[in-house]
Amino acid sequence: MSRGYISRSIETVLMKAASEFPAVVLTGPRQSGKTTLLQHLFSENNYVSLEAPDVRAAAIEDPRGFLDTYHPPVIFDEVQYAPGILPYVKERIDAHRNEPGQYLLTGSQNLLLAEKITESLAGRAAVLCLLPLSRREAEGSPFSLLPWESAERGCVKTRSSRRELWRDFLRGSYPELVANPGRDINLWQAGYVQTYLERDVRTIRQVGDLSQFQSFLRALAARSAQLINLTDLARDLGVAVNTVKAWLSVLEATYQVIVLRPYFVNVGKRLVKTPKVYFTDTGTLCYLTGLKDPEHAASGPLGGAIMETAVLMEIVKTLTHQGTEPRVYFWRTSTGAEVDIVVETADGLVPVEVKLSATPHPSMASSIRTFQEDFAEKALPGYVVHTGDIRLPLGPKVTALPLIDL
Repeated sequence: MSRGYISRSIETVLMKAASEFPAVVLTGPRQSGKTTLLQHLFSENNYVSLEAPDVRAAAIEDPRGFLDTYHPPVIFDEVQYAPGILPYVKERIDAHRNEPGQYLLTGSQNLLLAEKITESLAGRAAVLCLLPLSRREAEGSPFSLLPWESAERGCVKTRSSRRELWRDFLRGSYPELVANPGRDINLWQAGYVQTYLERDVRTIRQVGDLSQFQSFLRALAARSAQLINLTDLARDLGVAVNTVKAWLSVLEATYQVIVLRPYFVNVGKRLVKTPKVYFTDTGTLCYLTGLKDPEHAASGPLGGAIMETAVLMEIVKTLTHQGTEPRVYFWRTSTGAEVDIVVETADGLVPVEVKLSATPHPSMASSIRTFQEDFAEKALPGYVVHTGDIRLPLGPKVTALPLIDL
């Protein structure tokens, strides 16, 4: 049976933005729930999707006439199909500058939209991002904070078995799959990847050989959560390094992957050092690597990468849906000490280690302790996130935390 509307943690921020800015732009990957969210919160607004060819043509050919037809407050969905209307939206906003919430715009291509919005709506629009469901949203506690944001334990959470946890990882976090447990995961993911290839990749980059791009997707998924060497990847695929860089930028621009950079005090160094790449959705990652069974996913060579992706994305989604830019990194020394995730907050740096084990023990915190020694006053208490259900101290300033409590 299908669930009804799933509350999103971005709702408060979105409502506030619409009460303060003439326009709000909501970006995010396809199927992350942008349209559902806006229609739920702003049901009184006119709604127009620019995806339909006839509507798109009308917007492109006569933007002023098109805007005359749909008076504010209005939702323009998938505005990347007709970005040419944005200068005319600006014209309308400037005529009524003090009226908030006139235009609500959605789009799933950050690369194209960011450029057009900067040109046309700078200072007139709040730009927010909606990612697929976080676990807190899927479980009905969308506004619970991250452990280091509050001293409170948060809401009472339902405990799930190890198999249920990995079944959730395989399923992923797109609202349609979460709301409809009966949907066939592989059919849905196959359709999603194919549609994504056909629409977004061809729109942003004129990729001639889609099958080669699909090979790139699978090769990248197999390297998830590892240091990514683009030269090696290009050689394995038999394509130019610049092609691989362009394809990776497409995945970033359409919110399919996150590029995680190493933490250095010197910001310049972060940009040149080797990064790691994570897929935004564990379901997409499992589909691309051919995983269909929870046990195989948990015990196979990608188990650690899937768990790391789940933890990283829970942090990134929670911060993004608060309306803030997540500042997340990893940390690695020449001697081999490594912390999987470092979250930069206003108060300092939160080190987070991810372990597949359900039985945490003090030795798992050794890298966090090294990090805390190296960064002294800047380092905050750290966490070892694991698959079990026990929360306990692993020494001074380090806590073992079940994923369900994250």
